[in-house]
Amino acid sequence: MIGLTTITTLIAKYGLAIVAPIAVVEGPIVTVIAAWLASQGILGLWSVSLIVIAADIVGDFILYAMGRWGLNRLPAGLMARLGLTRARLEGLGSHFAERGGRSLLIGKVTHSMGFAVLAAAGMARMPAVPFFWYNLLGTIPKSLLFVALGYGFGSAYATIDSWLSRFSLFMGAAIIGLAAVYLLRRFARS
Repeated sequence: MIGLTTITTLIAKYGLAIVAPIAVVEGPIVTVIAAWLASQGILGLWSVSLIVIAADIVGDFILYAMGRWGLNRLPAGLMARLGLTRARLEGLGSHFAERGGRSLLIGKVTHSMGFAVLAAAGMARMPAVPFFWYNLLGTIPKSLLFVALGYGFGSAYATIDSWLSRFSLFMGAAIIGLAAVYLLRRFARS
């Protein structure tokens, strides 16, 4: 991860040209910093909003593409070690055919498991158009929330970054805990 001070300096110096590539990787905190700089008159607020939404979509499509065209090309032995059997991949395909939109939106909200949901959508071969629309539906409010947070409170970006990290860690632990409870109950019934 690039340091927050470095990100702030780069964005202040190079403007929107640097926001897009950094936002693909470090989306939320870059959005907060760029919006804060917009509140200082250094960047345009609407431009920041559009750039961070586009960058988030690009980053999500990269993860989707890795799942769709990258992970499926792993050697069969490694796929089996990862638990990615043909039956599980077919089940994943069924899940995303029936509830893919909901899964993508939950992945957006939880933030910590979003990468896994996006890659899983690709592995499940979720059609690109529904993937795009559901993803856009989740991206716009999330990005605008971070823009508003940055515009209003962006000078505290280091504290906001800390809170984002804690929230992601908490959500990741909660999801893992819920998955463990689900699996324990499922195996107990068998």
